[in-house]
Amino acid sequence: MKVLKFGGTSVGSAQSIELLLNILKKENEASPSPDNKPVVVLSAMSGVTNQLLAMAEDAAKGNDFAPQLAELEKRHFEVVKSLLEIQNQNPALTRLKINFNQLEDLLQGILTLQELTPKTRDLVVSYGERCSTLMISKIAAQYFPAVFVDASEVLKTDSNFGQAKVNTELSEQLIRGLYQENKDKVLFVTGFIASNDAGQVTTLGRGGSDYTAAIFGAALNASQIEIWTDVNGMMTADPRMVKKAFSLTELTYTEAMELSYFGAKVIYPPTMIPAFFKKIPIAIKNTFEPDFEGTVIKHQCQPSPLAIKGISSINNISILNVEGSGMVGKSGFSGRLFSLLAREQINVILITQSSSEHSITFAVSPGDTDRAKQVIEQEFELELLAKKLEHIDIEKDLAILAVVGENMKETPGVSGKLFHALGRNGVNVRAIAQGSSEYNISVIISAIDLAKAVNAVHDAFFVQLTKTLHAFCLGTGNIGKTMFKQLSGHAAFLQENNGIQVKIVGISNTRKMVFNADGISLAKWEEELDQSAEQANLPAFIAQMKALNLPNCVFIDNTASPVPIQFYDEVLKSTISIVTCNKIGNSGSYEQYKTFKNSARQHGVDFFYETNVGAGLPIIRTLKDLMNSGDRVQKIEAILSGTISFLFNNFKGDANFHDTVKLAQEKGYTEPDPRDDLRGTDFMRKMLILARDAGYALEAADVVIDSMLPQACLDAATVDDFYQTLKDEDAFFAKLKDSAQAENKVLRYIGKLDNGQASISLQMVDESHPFYMLSGSDNIISFTTDRYQDRPLVVKGPGAGAEVTAAGVFADLINVATA
Repeated sequence: MKVLKFGGTSVGSAQSIELLLNILKKENEASPSPDNKPVVVLSAMSGVTNQLLAMAEDAAKGNDFAPQLAELEKRHFEVVKSLLEIQNQNPALTRLKINFNQLEDLLQGILTLQELTPKTRDLVVSYGERCSTLMISKIAAQYFPAVFVDASEVLKTDSNFGQAKVNTELSEQLIRGLYQENKDKVLFVTGFIASNDAGQVTTLGRGGSDYTAAIFGAALNASQIEIWTDVNGMMTADPRMVKKAFSLTELTYTEAMELSYFGAKVIYPPTMIPAFFKKIPIAIKNTFEPDFEGTVIKHQCQPSPLAIKGISSINNISILNVEGSGMVGKSGFSGRLFSLLAREQINVILITQSSSEHSITFAVSPGDTDRAKQVIEQEFELELLAKKLEHIDIEKDLAILAVVGENMKETPGVSGKLFHALGRNGVNVRAIAQGSSEYNISVIISAIDLAKAVNAVHDAFFVQLTKTLHAFCLGTGNIGKTMFKQLSGHAAFLQENNGIQVKIVGISNTRKMVFNADGISLAKWEEELDQSAEQANLPAFIAQMKALNLPNCVFIDNTASPVPIQFYDEVLKSTISIVTCNKIGNSGSYEQYKTFKNSARQHGVDFFYETNVGAGLPIIRTLKDLMNSGDRVQKIEAILSGTISFLFNNFKGDANFHDTVKLAQEKGYTEPDPRDDLRGTDFMRKMLILARDAGYALEAADVVIDSMLPQACLDAATVDDFYQTLKDEDAFFAKLKDSAQAENKVLRYIGKLDNGQASISLQMVDESHPFYMLSGSDNIISFTTDRYQDRPLVVKGPGAGAEVTAAGVFADLINVATA
């Protein structure tokens, strides 16, 4: 036989009770014999227990409780009238009315005395289960033989009202006798309530209805105990925090207890103790999705490939730190401390002690914090006066995150993966606890970081799921638009083949900004941005990005503006990675360049800027790999301006320089002001970044630039004036072209880094030079190193254009996900 327990939401309305009855009909029909019927344990209707407590407290304060009582009575009567045939309603309504009359008399007594004792409180709340169970047993009797059982008649406890301890031997004897008398009927049992030896009603505390089910299951040697609730079993994490959390098929008793203790609300640890001793499986199932398998908790499980089974949390705790020289080597100190807390009924959630014995840190619920400090200071008053103990330090607004699983035992790397995920997301760990059983690693963190931490850890351990990046994007020009288009087109591939999902959470241009923590639609981002009421404000954009406090965040700068650069260090120190195609940051002062590098390293995040040099070409990454592998760069030669490369590859024949520059701008190869390319400023920035990445502390002034433009072009007031000056200087450019053609050479603007000296100059090269055959807007770079000395390492390809630059930003973004 089975024991089925239904929680408050499962009995909370006529609709949910109908689902409950359908489950029971199937279960009753599936019973192996007429004398082997299931036992059904029921909670109060959802919200009723809290409502009863509120009425009792109101009555104790002298306030009127009549409206709430009338509402409660009406709620139960409506269910009876909805689900019970008219001819059968009167007996059920009469019994319910008797209960509500008794409850009214009880509340009236509290109102008169204006006193609410624990004993009276237990009696008041017992009417929640009594009414729901009586009501449902009467409705169920239409379909099969059913008996209402007041559990206070068979569950015997001590007189610790509110948290009574069960007399297991006597209770099991009474339960077995009751079942034998009614084994051809379905027993409908009140959960949560019991009675002491004097027959006074007691309650079993938190999770009491589940506990009732477990006691009945153990007493009757049930084949299985089923806990029917409103979720699909126990999940890998709290689904309210982690949208990717999924149901676990099975757990061991130990794993379930660990998860339950640290905040999983599906089942409570005491529930499992009777089942644990009898090795009775406990199934967690969903009343609203009865066909879903749910989770089975049992003695032994099949081997699992998962390092952990789940992540649980307690979202509001405080810690007290007791420290001082008087603790070191003093036997009995810990016993004295925790015996004191036990006497005062202060529950200690977690304990950790330094190996020096100089300090003990423990966690308690916020309501116990001040009292715990007070009683400790009273107990250890002499030690405090003698300065052998420091004053008790309290930290509030904290949370506990715990990873749980039997596979953690003797599995290397679990702790490393946990702390890497936390550290990379800027989550500071205040305390750590791990038992020698290795079933649980618990950390105390700031409560504000809990959701971010749980999501980050979930992504780290459940690698079969998609890892989510939360991206905040500046700039909606050609590169920004193209990147969004590429992301949209590649999203399915990334998810299927790389297990990566990129959510664009924030977008800003110079006019508007928009945020959506669930992700902005890549199909409608322009519409959402245009309709946003938020005006662009970069400090506010950065502040909102930090305030959202999401895991795996990336700040993407797709602008060419110097303004975002001033926020880079703040972003990195907020443990948010940066991907940027904006060269201004890394080509500013060397001190600024090092600040960004150091901040990224110190805070465990990425600072990727592949597109600073060569658009989408793997130049920065190649140089980084050479340096990391111990190679030494002797010389770098490069053409790193796709714009200038395009210009000189098309400036031939009858073409004039003015028209060639115009064509390059129309194709999107130039900066907004083409002189940034033609005067060598853009090229200089790239060479400077390469030199710095190669280990040279150069400033912009150290790069020698041979300008290709006459001074008049450089001095033009506006871009339009600049183009007019190009026309005026046509003879100058024609002479350059003709001179090169006369010698069978081509014009190339070449950058060079040799022995720490950087220069850029316009050169004429013949067909023997490796840069002679360059075409289109291609970039080319040659690395001469200790390993590539005789034959330099060459990287060549398109070095300009929105498509390749956006693809480079995209690649950096994905590299953040895999870091």
